[in-house]
Amino acid sequence: MMATVRLSFSPAPVHVRTARLVGVAVARRAGVREDLLDEVRLAIGEACTRAVALHRQYGVPDPVLVEMSDSGAYAVRVVDRAPIEAGIGLAALDADQLANESLTDEALTTGVGFALLAGFVEDLQVRPVEEGVGTEVRMVWPIGR
Repeated sequence: MMATVRLSFSPAPVHVRTARLVGVAVARRAGVREDLLDEVRLAIGEACTRAVALHRQYGVPDPVLVEMSDSGAYAVRVVDRAPIEAGIGLAALDADQLANESLTDEALTTGVGFALLAGFVEDLQVRPVEEGVGTEVRMVWPIGR
């Protein structure tokens, strides 16, 4: 039977730790290999921190959504409600573009966040949720059952 855990929390940095703890607990229960759990913790923390930062920067009071499921693999979705151009615009930047000094600090921070996520997660997808509002970061790890 597929298990799904959903969290939603106000966009405050203090709640990121809770999301990480729950994410690792669900990953362990789902059967993710022990040697991948640090990557799971870091990736969930990075994705949630990014979502909280975007909500705070753009004054979005809506909660951040985190959804974890174990249907064949361990999948985590982190959904923000910030304007899409704020959150997804740098998803496709490569290392050369990230090194470009003409990027704003805000753009560089968002781009580095995606670069870090790509280092923690082999199966990473970033896509818009709705037209104009919201980004979904989807991360998947294998289950060793």
